[in-house]
Amino acid sequence: MLIKRREFLKISSLATASLLMPGFLKALTIDEALEPEQKVLVVLQFTGGNDGLNTIIPVRNDIYFRERAGIAVRNALSLDDETGINPALPYFKELYDNGELSVLNNVGYPDPDKSHFRSMDIWQSASRSDEYLDSGWLGRFLDEECYRCEHPTQALEVDDMLSLALKGEHNKAFAFKDPKRLYQTSQEKYFTSLYDHHHEDETVSYLYQTLGSTINNAGYIFEKSKAQKTGQAYPDSQLGKDFRTVASLIRSDINTRVYYLSVGSFDTHVNQNERQQKLFRDINDTIKAFTEDMKNNGLFDNILLMTFSEFGRRVAQNASNGTDHGTANQMFFISGGLKKKGLLNPLPDLTRLNEGDLVYTEDFRKVYATVLKKWLKADASKVLGWKNGVYDFI
Repeated sequence: MLIKRREFLKISSLATASLLMPGFLKALTIDEALEPEQKVLVVLQFTGGNDGLNTIIPVRNDIYFRERAGIAVRNALSLDDETGINPALPYFKELYDNGELSVLNNVGYPDPDKSHFRSMDIWQSASRSDEYLDSGWLGRFLDEECYRCEHPTQALEVDDMLSLALKGEHNKAFAFKDPKRLYQTSQEKYFTSLYDHHHEDETVSYLYQTLGSTINNAGYIFEKSKAQKTGQAYPDSQLGKDFRTVASLIRSDINTRVYYLSVGSFDTHVNQNERQQKLFRDINDTIKAFTEDMKNNGLFDNILLMTFSEFGRRVAQNASNGTDHGTANQMFFISGGLKKKGLLNPLPDLTRLNEGDLVYTEDFRKVYATVLKKWLKADASKVLGWKNGVYDFI
């Protein structure tokens, strides 16, 4: 049987939903679930380079107001005498007051790169700035933890394409945007008729096998997403819909330990405040709905929500009431299981800049090592090659 180009593209399109390596290429009987009290990590990527200085604000710093005369946030919500948070994030302020939010300031890496693509690769792969890796930090976690896994749904990304962060050397996560749409596509007669097909061409045979795994996992994810539908009201935004899907899956008995989502773009070169605050309002309302959902179902203590962005912005505003690509930034951690709350370290030192950019003090790989070792109970040194300690906030 010859395969036409159009048919090949249709098969490969569905197969990318799972992006599986050969160890997972078989029809799967899925009966594995998370153990009780299993910790779950939710990663929210702020794509585009969020401006950290207008997120966590040095409200008494004259340099900040001088360098940002047109875009400085002057009505920040107070966190302490020296620090405020953007007024579009009132629920983050509430989490802070409740001891359910930690903020790590000035996170970055040596010799930072200001390219969106390269810096995101560095953050997602946990590489050095002069090192190029084809695998991501969570993908390598799957390599270490899932060598006995019967199916690849230990990590899920709510997106059409799988990010580098979730690609391992041997195992990869499963990417989808909508469980129902994925399932409906997998059940089309054309695909199911090819389910057990074999082809003499190795590449095509690989796609057929991957298709079989995709069909099984699509059904599994769809059934789990329906099993414990949430009654919580979520914003009618894409981010709200994505978090509603994650909440339903967490409440089911699916085996997923890592969820990965993204929101953006935060590339605010022009009219920054309006654009950033619009994104923040969506994030604020979505995280509020998700957190309340987890609390109402007794799950919040076992959920860690972590945010990051590929870089921050320059200290001085530009001529278009925006900011240009910078370096270090803050990370948020939201959970009912935090051991240290609030501001974990000092704000960036605006008197000590490198050609107008912040000088990082915290290495993001130490954050990853902390999450891997203390939350996911993995061997961080094997996953990252990192042996420079961990933090104690979880």
